[in-house]
Amino acid sequence: MNGGAQRGFTLTEVLVALVVMAVGMLGIAGLYVEGLRAGRTSIYRVAAVTLAADMADRIRANATAGAAYAGNGPGADNACVNGVAACSPAELAQDDWFHWLDAVRTSLPAGAAATVAVTDIAPLTQYTITLRWPETGQAEPASYTVVLQL
Repeated sequence: MNGGAQRGFTLTEVLVALVVMAVGMLGIAGLYVEGLRAGRTSIYRVAAVTLAADMADRIRANATAGAAYAGNGPGADNACVNGVAACSPAELAQDDWFHWLDAVRTSLPAGAAATVAVTDIAPLTQYTITLRWPETGQAEPASYTVVLQL
């Protein structure tokens, strides 16, 4: 028999294949981590949009309270929800703040902040609802703002 061509892989070919595969797996792991971060960010953004719309609906339902919605809470639990107690528009605004801030704390990460700025622009009143929350890997907090005019 002749010492002809050898069959199979050499050790060098196997090592090169392992290095290429390892680099590919590291890339996939990086994409996975980035996907998780993007998913978490989108969940917080959806929560912020929902919370801002909730406060806008509360303001629309109690439009006569006006400036009582201004500030950053904390409000008071006046038992105005579902007509349990007869509340003035200002008391209802405080009750709205109390329940809304509770929802903000449970839906957004620790360190989240919520504010409502009220500006009289005759003949309208403008409400600027702003939510801010810390995002991992970002120096500045993420935020969502909605402006409502009544």
